[in-house]
Order: sequence, then structure tokens, then C-alpha cells
Amino acid sequence: MIKEILVVAASLLALVGNIPYLLDVVKGRVKPHPYTWLIWSIVSCVVFFGQVAKGAGIGAIPTAVSEVFTLIIFLFSLKYGFKHPPKIDKYFLALAILGLIPWMLTKDPTISIIIVVSIDLIAFMPTLRKTYYHPKSETSLLYGTNALRHFLALGALGSYNIATMLHSIAMIVTNSIMVIFVKTCKEETTEAT
Repeated sequence: MIKEILVVAASLLALVGNIPYLLDVVKGRVKPHPYTWLIWSIVSCVVFFGQVAKGAGIGAIPTAVSEVFTLIIFLFSLKYGFKHPPKIDKYFLALAILGLIPWMLTKDPTISIIIVVSIDLIAFMPTLRKTYYHPKSETSLLYGTNALRHFLALGALGSYNIATMLHSIAMIVTNSIMVIFVKTCKEETTEAT
């Protein structure tokens, strides 16, 4: 019963974080970086299937809920997102895409998740860079709820191993850093004006 409650709570957090973010995208308050959201769409899909293959059970449901929103936000980022990414962001995208090759070759869920989590971390770079230069282009709500959602999802896993846990642990750390980064950059920008 506890695992089911954690799954529901984590899935609801995906809604609480993603719906306002998506609305902010449409209203032009947030400018998601298309490269980052493309990679995150691919990574979340791989993580979901890897978790299922390695016994995550119902603990994979929050990943699936989040994947739906990640894909939607990527599609919306093409129209409403950050435009004219600098050349270095194209290198991050290429590096992330090249990282998919070993995953396709191994077809092992654990190795695949280790690879895609590494790719996920690389995918954060364009968004961190964009946020540094354009701090009002992000909000901390999504990233804060993501960190909490991943924390709850860990408790709902049916099996605990690298394949089921690594992504959530990495996302707790990176999303927490992003919250700090968004708040710090906005405070610095506010103080400068």
C-alpha cells in the first residue's frame, strides 16, 4: 500500500510541476531549450523501459507520466522555446546523440541506463548555460517538484538496483542544483538592475 501511495504522489508531482511549466511555455514566460528537452525525451523513454526490464514494477509509473510531459514540452519548445542556440550547444547535442550509439549496441538495461544518465547530465548543459545568460527563462517549480518526485519514486520501486535507481538519484541531484541555479541567477540579475 505504501508503494502505491508513493507512486500516486510522485505522479501527481509530475503533474504539479509540468502543467504550470507547460502553461508558462505557451505564455512565453519560460523558454525551454529544445536540445535539452529532445535528449530528455529520449532518455526518459530509455529509463522507463530499463526500469520495467529490471523489475521497477509500479515504481516506473512516475517515469512514464513524466515522459509524456517531457515529450510535450519538447514539441512546444520547437515553437515557443529558446531560439538561436549558440554553437557550443550544438556540440552538446551531438555529444548526447553520439552517446546513444553504445546504448543501442549493448541492449543491456543496466548499461543503457548508465549511458543515458550520462547523456542526461550532458543534456543539462545547454539549459544551465541558457539560464545563466537568461535567468528569467526558467522557473524553479518544475525542477523542485522533479527532485521531490524522484525521491518519492525511489521508495516505490519494486526492485533496487543500478538500472532502477541511478536515474532518480542523478535527477534528485541535478534538479536540486537547477533550483539553486535558477534562484541564484535571478537574484544576481535582480541585484544588478
